[in-house]
Amino acid sequence: MQNASICIADRFVFIELPSPDAEVIPGVRWGSFDAFPSPAYWAYQVHARKVCGIGIQYKLGASLKEEVGACLLGGHGIPAAVGLAAFSHLKERNAFEGKSPDLPTLQKWLSEPITMGERQVKYRFAAQKAKYLSEALRKLDDELAPCESGRALRTWLLQIPGIGFKTGSWIARNWLNADDVAILDIHVYRAGILAGFFDPTASIDRHYERLEEQFLQFALGLNVRASELDATIWYEMMSSRLTVHRILSESNHCC
Repeated sequence: MQNASICIADRFVFIELPSPDAEVIPGVRWGSFDAFPSPAYWAYQVHARKVCGIGIQYKLGASLKEEVGACLLGGHGIPAAVGLAAFSHLKERNAFEGKSPDLPTLQKWLSEPITMGERQVKYRFAAQKAKYLSEALRKLDDELAPCESGRALRTWLLQIPGIGFKTGSWIARNWLNADDVAILDIHVYRAGILAGFFDPTASIDRHYERLEEQFLQFALGLNVRASELDATIWYEMMSSRLTVHRILSESNHCC
């Protein structure tokens, strides 16, 4: 066993993890909890966040329309802060209330200068994103979205142009606090390659569902919630880019 400790104020909380040589899933060893980015490291980080009361607030919107809008306006080369600023820009214009605005109106609003802090920015892909958002809002107006599970909601969302597995999973995870989907981006993919729980011959673009199943099995092996593991890995990998690139280079991985 490995005995890890977490310091909170003037006391310690101890966590027991399997030995480094034990397997978390077939063929993947736990490794040491203080060795970034081993499976044990990820388990420790998830537990440490919970013990320290660092909660993860997934929802970005107050309604499913807003959640779809917030997620659709981010990602795919758009910085997170810009996507959220665009979402706030549309929310201020009541784009997600009552009858949805038409395509020309959405495109006009997204083409306007968007306030971000003390400066204004131009939103990229205004025409394309307006089209996707218009289709999404119309579907939400006309149909009742299935919310019995993350998978069910994602399958329904995948019918909307501009929403793929990653964005659909992001919306479903956020809105339903779902653990049956995973948001796989380059940060999570790199973590999976380095820790050994992803098949290195698979790619996110072509094998999303295969990699997702491997991720969910990994979370099950660690005995942590998939949604919490996903968010923890994303934050840690994004915050340690130089270290990640060095480890990838030393291990001859290129992703």
